[in-house]
Amino acid sequence: MIVKQIWTGNSYRNFNYLLACGETGEALAVDPLDHEKCYRAAQEAGWRITQILNTHEHGDHIGGNGPLVQKTGATILAHANAKDRIPNMARGLRAGEVVKVGKTVELEVMDTPGHTMSHVCLRSHTDQPALFSGDTLFNAGAGNCHNGGHPAELYKTFSEQLAKLPGDTLIYPGHDYIENNLRFTLNREPDNRRAQEMLDKLRGQDPAKAYVSTLDVEREVNTFFRLTSPTVIAKLREAFPDLPDKPDPKTVFLKLRELRNKW
Repeated sequence: MIVKQIWTGNSYRNFNYLLACGETGEALAVDPLDHEKCYRAAQEAGWRITQILNTHEHGDHIGGNGPLVQKTGATILAHANAKDRIPNMARGLRAGEVVKVGKTVELEVMDTPGHTMSHVCLRSHTDQPALFSGDTLFNAGAGNCHNGGHPAELYKTFSEQLAKLPGDTLIYPGHDYIENNLRFTLNREPDNRRAQEMLDKLRGQDPAKAYVSTLDVEREVNTFFRLTSPTVIAKLREAFPDLPDKPDPKTVFLKLRELRNKW
């Protein structure tokens, strides 16, 4: 599988992706908001975009569908329950289904509610596993739940699905929020040296050449995976004095999400 990460440069800081089969030149466009950049990148690489995958139904992820379909004739894939919110969707996806691209690329569909209730992530089972996480998992952060989502469902997605993926899984998120997310981690866990080192290294990075983390790295620097950290819990108690002495991970996650909404 060949992965092309495309930096849109817009105010939402979106990443778009092309996933290509090196044998046939067929490509899947993931959330191709900047349809012009996606199309041009495919043309330059000699690829044909035959499918579009929307991780979820928000406008900054589906907004490029129509023009790209006009240019390529690609079919649109998304969560089965998003069919009434994504125009001209050709295939509704459910957990465990496989999306094939050409002869060499197979991607497992993960049903990952939380940011919205009709959100999918794509997982590759290659020698170098990868996760295309949309707005569920960001570098050093987690998606919000403001527009059709639910924080308890997001916690369930993190704890029952994402946390169980192999540590060397590459993380390809839908947006570049890494600097601000690392600052939130350090606000919640000031003694997290790994997060500080990463912020020092990546401050001012060019998103067109973005750092790609792994799940092992996320476990070190993403506060939404660090739910049993004594420092995280102690700092959380400053904001929520009625927090139990030994709060369960779900409670910690939900309180962190609440704080991040206002931070």
